[in-house]
Amino acid sequence: MSDKTIRRRRAVLALLVALSLILLTAYFGEGHGGRLHAVQRDFLTVVSPIQDGANKALKPVRDLFGWFSSTLHAKSQRDELLKQNNRLRRELLQHEGDERAYASLRRLYHLDDELGASAYHAVTATVTGESPELWNRTIDINAGSGSGVRENDPVIVGEGLVGVVSEAYPDGAQVSLITDSGVGVTAEINETGAVGLVEPKVGAPDELVLQYLPATANVSQGQYVVTAGTVSSKDPSLFPHGIPIGQVSSVKEEGSSKAVDVQPLADLHDLETVQVLTYSEDSAAARASSFAAQEPPGLNPGGSGAGASEGKLASVGGGG
Repeated sequence: MSDKTIRRRRAVLALLVALSLILLTAYFGEGHGGRLHAVQRDFLTVVSPIQDGANKALKPVRDLFGWFSSTLHAKSQRDELLKQNNRLRRELLQHEGDERAYASLRRLYHLDDELGASAYHAVTATVTGESPELWNRTIDINAGSGSGVRENDPVIVGEGLVGVVSEAYPDGAQVSLITDSGVGVTAEINETGAVGLVEPKVGAPDELVLQYLPATANVSQGQYVVTAGTVSSKDPSLFPHGIPIGQVSSVKEEGSSKAVDVQPLADLHDLETVQVLTYSEDSAAARASSFAAQEPPGLNPGGSGAGASEGKLASVGGGG
């Protein structure tokens, strides 16, 4: 760029600065009735209607952008609160279970904790299909025996138990949900340890019932129901202890036993990603699974007291 062009631009800039200073000095030096003030008023009179019209025309656009921003923020807050709620629920269940376990530890000397959740490896899988049937509730997932998934493996989401692997293929598996008519899970009231059998509720395909509880069991609405698991090597279970299943919604007496309605914690109609709890070949869970597979139908491998006639326990495992 030539020196002449640079000097010309500098001169124009200096002229504009000087003109601005002169106008500002004249504007502030004159009264409210001066010419510069009159020009300003005339300009605002012309521009104000245009500005108001533009504001009104653009208001729906601003509102739309504001709505999107608020919605995204609300969804983000909702997801974060759901995560916190799940974490706090797990901590509550763990705390209640620890209180009961502490009392038992003072009387027991030979505990077998091989079936704790830490003995399992979680395989994450995507749900690829869902059965439309009302009572035979199953889903298909894209993880199978090639990923270590076996029949009878428990399947969970962040809220808790959703089902059990009923068939495993090399590249996928079928999962029977806990509301499937062929599924039964040995479970307990988390606060008291009272053991029973969780099954789908007849006539209510989205609800569960915890049956065969002792008649003297102290159960109240709102208590959590979890998988029973085991702390005794003579009483194996295919599920680790303490997986959340649901909350007690109502209590009813049935002669010598007690049954309670249970509302599942997991949303079984909106499953996208699940985790399968797998185990190694030489683990206690593997021995329990092998034992369950060898038992004739109708026998309870766990001896949980939920009723040996409930043959479903032999297929889904849970030993109290």
